[in-house]
Amino acid sequence: MTSHELPPEEAYKGFTHESCPFFPCHSGVTRPFNCLFCYCPLYAYRCPGPYRVIVDRRGVRRKDCSACALPHNGHHAAWSFIQKWLKAPALWNGEAAEPWNGAVSE
Repeated sequence: MTSHELPPEEAYKGFTHESCPFFPCHSGVTRPFNCLFCYCPLYAYRCPGPYRVIVDRRGVRRKDCSACALPHNGHHAAWSFIQKWLKAPALWNGEAAEPWNGAVSE
């Protein structure tokens, strides 16, 4: 595991687990891959991620976040993105995502 882009005092913001059998689990990541949010803390909340809504066999609407790279795209950028959306979390109501048009800088 590496946190090569962060100074030691910010190492808590991310790491890359290159020996994970699923690495890389998302495509489209252009910065160092952040594995800190392997299980996204925004799954139960409204978020701008490019998720699909699927209906399971019991009729429950669920998010399929397999196309979302936002919490993985760079150690600092992913940390900043998650922190921004956790400042005022709103529970997900089962609706489709609104497109993300903002940028999170490194």
